[in-house]
Amino acid sequence: MRPAALAALTVLTLAACSTESRIDPTEGFGPDPTLPGPRTTLLPTVNIAEATRWPEGRTPTPAPGFRVQAFASGLDHPRWLYRLPNGDILVAESNAPPKPAGLDSGAGGGFRAWAQKLIMRRAGARAESADRITLLRDADGDGVAETRTALLENLTSPFGMALVGETLYVANADAVVAFPYRPGDTRITAAPRKVADLPAGRNHHWTKSLVASPDGSRLYVGVGSNSNIGENGMDEEVERAAILEIDPATGARRIHASGLRNPVGLAWQPDSGKLWVAVNERDELGNDLVPDYMTSVTPGGFYGWPYSYYGQIVDERVEPRNPALVARALRPDYALGAHTASLGLTFGEGDLFPARYRGGAFIGQHGSWNRRPRNGYKVIFVPFARGVPDGAPQDILTGFLNEEGQAMGRPVGVQFDARGGLLVADDVGNVIWRVSPAA
Repeated sequence: MRPAALAALTVLTLAACSTESRIDPTEGFGPDPTLPGPRTTLLPTVNIAEATRWPEGRTPTPAPGFRVQAFASGLDHPRWLYRLPNGDILVAESNAPPKPAGLDSGAGGGFRAWAQKLIMRRAGARAESADRITLLRDADGDGVAETRTALLENLTSPFGMALVGETLYVANADAVVAFPYRPGDTRITAAPRKVADLPAGRNHHWTKSLVASPDGSRLYVGVGSNSNIGENGMDEEVERAAILEIDPATGARRIHASGLRNPVGLAWQPDSGKLWVAVNERDELGNDLVPDYMTSVTPGGFYGWPYSYYGQIVDERVEPRNPALVARALRPDYALGAHTASLGLTFGEGDLFPARYRGGAFIGQHGSWNRRPRNGYKVIFVPFARGVPDGAPQDILTGFLNEEGQAMGRPVGVQFDARGGLLVADDVGNVIWRVSPAA
C-alpha cells in the first residue's frame, strides 16, 4: 500500500476511534481476568490522545477525600522519580535517545514504523532528551518544591535511579553508571563511572528501570524488548524483555527473570519482601488483548514473551514456536487492563494516607495508543493483604483527558515523598503532581 493511501486510511481510523465509551473497571483487571480470543486486523488501531496543555488553574481529579497540587512544574518530560534519604526528590527528565543511523523506529519497518512516527507526533513526543536528573526540595513541607537544581546533566536518556551508601546509580539507556553522592548535595560534577553496559541499539523500548536490593549488594534493571513479538529477530533480543541482576562491585550481570516484554516499574513489596514489576504486554491482538500486568518476580522465572502470553496461551503469530519455554511460562499475579501502558509502580508507605493504603500498589498508567475506547491515562491503586493483591483496582488520580479527548497530561513514575504524599510524574503536562488526603 502506498504511503498516501496508508495516511488516508489511518486518518479514517483515527476519526473512527475518536468516540469515547465507558469502560467496565473490572474488565481485563484482577488476578484471574477473562481473556477474549485474539483478533487481528489489516492495520493496527491508532487512537492515542493528542497532547495539549493544562489550562490555567486546571489539575487532574483526585479520588474523593484527597486533594492534588503541583509539586513542581515547567519540567522537561519528567519520567521517573526517586526519593533520597533526606527527602529530596530526584526526577529524570528524559526522552528516547536518537536512533542509530540506518535504523527505523524499531517497530519492524513499513507501515508499523510509519504509524509509530505518527503516534509520537500526536503524543507530543520531543525529538530531543533533556538528559538530566533534577533535584527538587520541599524544605518547608508545604507540598511545593521551592528548590530546583540540576543534580546531573549530559546523561544518555536516564531513567532509573538508586542510592546505595554514598553511590548514586543511574540507568541510562545504554549503561548503568555511578556517581559519588554526599547527603544534601544539590549538584554532582564528577564524571560517571560505568558499572555495566545495557542492551541498546534500536531501543524500541529504551527506558531502563533500576532498583537496588535491600542490602545494596545487587542492582536490578528492567530492559524492554526491541520489538512487539520478536519480528526483528531474536538476535536483537539478547538480554532484553528481562530483568537483569548486576553486581555493582564487578559489573557482572545475569538474567534474573525473562519473558517480560517491557518490565518498567520495579519495587519491593514491604510485607512479603518480594520484588514486583509492572509489565507492558504485546500489541495487535485486539482491544482487550493482552492485559498489561504486575507480578511478583520469581528468580529464574520465564513469563512467556514472545511465545505465549498470560502464562501459556500461545501467540500463534510467533514463528518458530518454542513449546519447551511455553511449558515453563508463569502466569502473572494481577492484570492491569489491556494497553493501559502501566509504567509507574510503588507501594503505599507512611502515615499520611489512611492505613488501608499501606502496602498496596500505586500504578501510573500512561495510557493506550491502540485501543478503542482508550484505556489508562490515570493512577490506580490495588489493595494488598499479606503481601498479595486483595481487591479491585481503585482510581486515585484521573482527569488527564479533556472534553475533546486530548491529553493534558500522562502519568508515568509514582513515588511517595518523605511526608507521605504521593508524587506523580506527568511527562506531557511537564508537572510533578502531589496527592494527599484532603484537610
